[in-house]
Amino acid sequence: MQNNNQPNQNQKKEIKLADNIPGGEYANNMQTMFNRDEFQMIFMNILAGSGRVSAKVISSPGHFKRMVKAVEGALKLYEEKFGEIKEAEGPENKEIGFRG
Repeated sequence: MQNNNQPNQNQKKEIKLADNIPGGEYANNMQTMFNRDEFQMIFMNILAGSGRVSAKVISSPGHFKRMVKAVEGALKLYEEKFGEIKEAEGPENKEIGFRG
């Protein structure tokens, strides 16, 4: 007997794209910060010594861990299909900061 107070696990969920997100953003660098309650990921596009923040994502530690596992799984599948990826070099200037 199904409990009517519990949502159906097979029910499709509708996900909408927010109006302020017109399309994808390229990122070639990321900074991660955390405290007890959340992880913050700041994605950046850095080119020739300057750059801009392309996204800032904040998540709970449990969801962050789940996302890391999903990315690791996708990377493994990618490399099985297309071969090993060599890690890209980081920016020349290791001191990356924000300016107002």
